[in-house]
Amino acid sequence: MSLIPRNNLFDIDRFFNDSWPQMGDSQSGTFFAPRVDIKDVDDHYEISAELPGVAKEDIHVHVKDGILTLEAESTRESKEEKGGRIIRQERRYGKFMRSFNLGADIEENDIRASFKDGVLKLEAPKLVEKAVERRRIQID
Repeated sequence: MSLIPRNNLFDIDRFFNDSWPQMGDSQSGTFFAPRVDIKDVDDHYEISAELPGVAKEDIHVHVKDGILTLEAESTRESKEEKGGRIIRQERRYGKFMRSFNLGADIEENDIRASFKDGVLKLEAPKLVEKAVERRRIQID
């Protein structure tokens, strides 16, 4: 498994970190760019992505040709009304996509995913190497 994420034109995190100066901590200045951790555990790799405020239904994970792709979409609206008149209304939308090269040592069909408390966890089992057996061939 490649621990270096594939460069992706749609990687919002990379795009904004490389191209734009850091914005303040105001809610309107933040971008949807979750952090991802990758751990090499004994028999599997564990990938965790922080996705606070994202609904489970808005998360899509797929694997094709050894490339694991995480996609999520966030929609957040904040509205403040006084006396039936809108004083302030803010919206934040964001789409996140991140891809990882799993390599050839992963059992793609056995990847498991769970989502709890805003954290997506994926377990990608490593292929178990079969020991080469020496067997005797009977001669007839």
